Amino acid sequence: MNSEIENTLKIIPHSPGCYQFLDEKGKVIYVGKAKDLKRRVSSYFNKFQDNPKTRVLVKNIRQIKYIVVNSEEESFLLENNLIKQLKPRYNVMLKDDKTYPSIVVKNEYFPRVYKTRNIVKDGSKYFGPYTSVMSVNALIDIFRKVYHVRTCRLNLTPENIAAGKFKVCLEYHIKRCQGPCEGYQSLEDYNKNIEEIVEILKGNVGIVEKQLQSKMQQYAEELRFEEAQALKEKYLLIQNFREKSQVVSNLNYNLDVFGYDDDENSAYINYLHVVNGAVVQAYTFEYRKKLDETREELLSLGIVEMRQRFGSESKEIIVPFLPDLTLTNVEFTIPQRGDKKKLLELSDKNVKQYKLDKLKKAEMLNPDQRATRILTTVQKDLHLKEIPWHIECFDNSNIQGTNPVASCVVFKKAKPSKKDYRHFNVKTVVGPDDFASMREIVERRYSRALNEGSPLPQLIVIDGGKGQLHAAVDSLQKIGLYGKIAVIGIAKRLEEIYFPEDPIPLYLDKNSETLKLIQQLRDEAHRFGITFHRQKRSKSQLTSEFDNIKGVGTETRKKLLTHFKSIKRLKEADEKEIIEVVGESKGKIVIDHFKNQS
Repeated sequence: MNSEIENTLKIIPHSPGCYQFLDEKGKVIYVGKAKDLKRRVSSYFNKFQDNPKTRVLVKNIRQIKYIVVNSEEESFLLENNLIKQLKPRYNVMLKDDKTYPSIVVKNEYFPRVYKTRNIVKDGSKYFGPYTSVMSVNALIDIFRKVYHVRTCRLNLTPENIAAGKFKVCLEYHIKRCQGPCEGYQSLEDYNKNIEEIVEILKGNVGIVEKQLQSKMQQYAEELRFEEAQALKEKYLLIQNFREKSQVVSNLNYNLDVFGYDDDENSAYINYLHVVNGAVVQAYTFEYRKKLDETREELLSLGIVEMRQRFGSESKEIIVPFLPDLTLTNVEFTIPQRGDKKKLLELSDKNVKQYKLDKLKKAEMLNPDQRATRILTTVQKDLHLKEIPWHIECFDNSNIQGTNPVASCVVFKKAKPSKKDYRHFNVKTVVGPDDFASMREIVERRYSRALNEGSPLPQLIVIDGGKGQLHAAVDSLQKIGLYGKIAVIGIAKRLEEIYFPEDPIPLYLDKNSETLKLIQQLRDEAHRFGITFHRQKRSKSQLTSEFDNIKGVGTETRKKLLTHFKSIKRLKEADEKEIIEVVGESKGKIVIDHFKNQS
């Protein structure tokens, strides 16, 4: 496994989508789908493959590409499109290339309407493909019941009908066909029904809804409730038959889709090529900015590049904004709603994923880059004079005033520096006074740092609101550091950030990296302080009556507790038994201690 594959496996998202394996020549050798891309793709490399064909496939992989989608269903559709388009070598060996069904309106006299998986260019109209066979069957059943389309394969030319070559079948007698084979229904009347069916397949379901509602009302008036209920179920099915998919649409779009994003140095463009409503190409690429190019210019370059590379002649291009480009007989569209809007959102999703993956790869190769980016954001958000490479956070901990302690955690380059963490026993404060405790520990921490010449932080974070922050500021003023070190407080209630001498708090976006880093500092200081506090409480609770017996050491106490198990049993024990356990001299000390207590 080469380094490129290793890096891809580290950044690939836990999202549904399709993945492509490429060989050393850059040719796609396998296309697969996944509900979770990271888990599925990683499984090829982190375990032994039992299938020898799969082992051969993995051996030939040199590069991995992937496309994210919105659902597992869409990953099926996209995989189907890509396999038919790319014809990868190992898909033939490792899986069955299934095709999703379409609905055809046949180009013939008295057109039939039926399900098919084979597209024949004979002038017929095809709609789909559909992911749900149940939806297709329900729709065709609707057409047969409502419009009485024929199901036979007879060649119903006007000449054959006039010659009387055919006789009506059972479908006519059960009123599922109007008998065009014997001339009982005209071609004009039949084609009107076909026109309505085509409108429904295009998505205009309002026509058939009225038909069904009228039929249901008629059946209800005739007290034919079971038939009315059956029609109601079909009515609900036809309302839901269109797949809400961005990868395959029921409308036969032929268009190109471009998503765009950028940063200071680069522009990122995603290209989706849609043929007959199906996404058959997806490609994301990057332009390095050289001069002060506008986003309109960069998008124009990308459009020309991709259309030439993939030989696209689509007459419609979906874009997030109008490019600085004019193409002959080509229309640019900025969709506001509907299927085209969803296709643009899918393209935007892939371009943002590409940008995120590039950032993650760069940060893996240079960890300091991530720290610089995060801390530069912190500096900007908190209006600091310098980048806070060294941050310290303080927290108090006490329960009902007992065992008051405090903690100081240290982050360097946005990561915990645990060797620099410190615990404090609060010495000068009696009772639960958090403000006084904060004054003491801040003064002790930085007085010692000044005396020892230790490096000082660029930012101090106080776990608490205005009160704790002011207490810390008092100590910094006392030792002459206020104004030299930035200090803020974070309150737990609404995660508001307080600054000294500013009564109005700062509210950061809950997803901002600055707030997440401050929360990580606060939570780590709280965890570290609570751990120390628990240790002190446990130690104090373990102090027993033995500690008050002069002349009895650790080893003697251990022997007594091992033998008698408790103080109560020791008090009730016979003097002779005590002397046998610890000897005569130590035994008399213990016996005299309990006698004096009595």
